[in-house]
This record gives sequence, C-alpha cells and structure tokens, in this order.
Amino acid sequence: MFGHKDLQQLRDSSLKMQGWIRKQTFSPGNEKVLRRFSSWEVAELIFQVNQNTFRGRLVAEPGLPGGEIEADGRQRWFSLDEVNEMRRKMKINRRSLLPERPKGKRAIRVAVANFKGGAGKSTVALHFAHAAALDGYRVLTVDFDPQATLSHSMGLSDVSEEHTVWGIMARDLIRETDRMNARAAGAESGRQVPTRRLPPSVSDTGLGELRATDFIKPTCWPTIDIVPSCANAAFVEFASAQYRHLNPEWSFFAAVSRWLDTLPDDAYDMVIFDCPPAIGYQSMNAVFAADVLYIPSGPGYWEYDSTTSFIGQLAEALSDLADFGADFPAGKSRLPKAFLDVRFLLTRYEPGNELHRAMRDAFAKVFGDRMTEHPIEHTRAVEQSGRFLSSIYEIDYRDMTRETWRRARATFDQAYVEFKSHVLKAWAQMESDA
Repeated sequence: MFGHKDLQQLRDSSLKMQGWIRKQTFSPGNEKVLRRFSSWEVAELIFQVNQNTFRGRLVAEPGLPGGEIEADGRQRWFSLDEVNEMRRKMKINRRSLLPERPKGKRAIRVAVANFKGGAGKSTVALHFAHAAALDGYRVLTVDFDPQATLSHSMGLSDVSEEHTVWGIMARDLIRETDRMNARAAGAESGRQVPTRRLPPSVSDTGLGELRATDFIKPTCWPTIDIVPSCANAAFVEFASAQYRHLNPEWSFFAAVSRWLDTLPDDAYDMVIFDCPPAIGYQSMNAVFAADVLYIPSGPGYWEYDSTTSFIGQLAEALSDLADFGADFPAGKSRLPKAFLDVRFLLTRYEPGNELHRAMRDAFAKVFGDRMTEHPIEHTRAVEQSGRFLSSIYEIDYRDMTRETWRRARATFDQAYVEFKSHVLKAWAQMESDA
C-alpha cells in the first residue's frame, strides 16, 4: 500500500535534491546572480551598433559607466544597471536607445497559455521576459503554474502560498465581499439584499490587509519582478471552488485583473503571465487580464490536437463569463472578453525534421496570419539552459562555443523581435484608460 505519508517522504527527498541542484547552479549563497555582459554583447546584440562606434563613445564620454575590464584589457563587462544607464545617456546617430512605449498607457499584459504540458510555456515566458529586459523594458512576470518553473528559473524557491496568485485571489474575495456588503447595507429599495459572510478561515487570514505590492518579489534582473508560485499553491483550484460557494456573485475570474489595476500605470511596461496547462480558476484569471494571448505548441500532431482543444474550450469558458451578473465592476478589463491580438508560436522546432516542417505547414494553413513566422528552434544550447534553470541570455557564451551560443540566442531573438512587433501594435490599439 502506498499512502499520503509515503508521497510526502518522496516529496521531502526531492526537495533535498532541488536544494543541491540550486547550489550547483546558483551562487554559493544559494541565490541566483545575473552575469555581466561583454562590450561585444552590449554593442552588437543589445544596442545593435558597431563595436568600434560603441567603444569610441565610451572614450569620448567619460561620464558613461566603464564596466569591469578583463585582466588582459581586451574586454569590458557591464552589469544590466550599467547597460540601462548607458541606454538613458547615449544616442547613436541621434537615435535614442530607449525602447518604444506608447505614452499615457498602462503596461500591456501578455498571457502565454496552452493545455499541453511541455509546450514550452515557461521557456517562452522566461526568454521573452529576459529579452524585453535587455531591450530596456521593465517587466512584471506572474507565475500562475503551481509547478513554479518560471519562479525557480527566476531564482525564487522559498515562497509561501499566501504571496502567490492564490493570495491575490483570496484577498480579492475578502475585499469584493466587503464591497458587496457595503452596497447591500446602503440599499434603499424594499428588496432585501443578502449579506455575504466569509468563515474566519478566510476572513481572518490577514490577506485582505495586504498591499498590492506585497505579492511582488524582486529577481536577480534589476528590471524584472515576479509574482511567484509554489507547489503549495496547487490547492488554489479547490479553494477557489469553495470561495465561489461562499460568495456566488464574486467575479473570481477578475481577481488578478483588479489587482493589476491598482498598480501605477507606469510601474511596468510589460506584464507576462506563465499559465498552467489547464483551463481553471488561475488560467481564467490570466486570460481575462491579458491583452494579448500567445499560444505556444510543439510541432507534433498531438500538440496540434491539444492546441485545437484548448482554443475551443477557452472560447466556451469566455462565452460563459460573458453572461456574468451585472454586479461585475468593469475596471480596466471588460465583458465580453476580447484580446487585442492572438498568436500561435511553434516551439522545439527542428528545421531538418520532415514531420516538423509538415506540421508547421498545417499550423499555418489553419491559423493563417495568426501563426508567427519565427518558431523557437530546438538546439543543444537551449536544452542546456533549461537544465540549469536559466535562459540562453543568462548563459555566458564562454561556457560553450560562441557559434552554438549565438545560434540558440538567434532563435529567441527572432521570436522576440516578432513578439515585440505584435505587442507594440496591440499597445497602440489599447485605450488609454484600459
């Protein structure tokens, strides 16, 4: 017989192994540290200018960060803070190095979602967040997946469930119930309005008093923050079902959207959601809050089949939400739910694989111009980066051949540039008060 205690023992053993892996991967203090970037990377890959031009500017403008110089004096290495300081101070051929951002608009929100486990959702969310940060954007990532792959890759491991999406939803239930009760007490009609009562196990948690920023944690990237997840947050689906029973009029699907609405419009530029491989309370919060939906899929038939099921069930779920009660507070997201853009992205693609090419053609025939042009190619360097809880942008190119590293980076760079173009077009369509 094998019971819950046996499973707990296996879990404890696995946690010890996770700790050992982090010690091998991160710094001696068990904390992830962002590496420095060489002057070659900063010039050609980040600022996209000639190396000689970049070096000439460093000499001509002594007020710019000098970075750290290698012992042989051949290369300078810069922190991301120093890169961003140069971005603010430098212009190349009168061109600003600051990223494009529509004025007067809040951060744009992108959900990376699909049914299929292993479709590359966390990998895509991680790499797009890192690429955007290198591009000069301030990014908030939200990990909706109890597997917490994104959180672990960002260097967070000691996370309490109160400071995850579950905590945001519980806090929203408490506050929305208080709002409804206040409205009920102020009703002037003769009709009796029911009072909603929450049990002490919910109302006395203290979550209702938490500030919006209490759920946000910093990462080793100075311009990336995260709302992390953890394995203990897996019960959120069960808890949410209970919460809906406690207050049937609670618009559970809008909890994260309402929470994001309380953040200043200029606090971040992009918000990227990593969704669980299922349509549930957490994923519905993500898609409802999102302006753009990015759907990654592997290049096989079963992935195609799963993607088809996902968009069908998502359509049904969003249709059901459209009939929600009139008490729903509009905020910056509205019913019925509509996205500014929806895109499909192939992952783990091998251009030399005949089946992969055939499936890419099939995706393109079905989804047309919704299909992204540049897939994420499967390379050895990409596989290695995942094994070490890092993105290709965090791996030092000196740890492998530069050509191997550049090929892996190129596939994400191309996908990110396309992603950015779609995001900017969607951003331009967004209403200023959205």
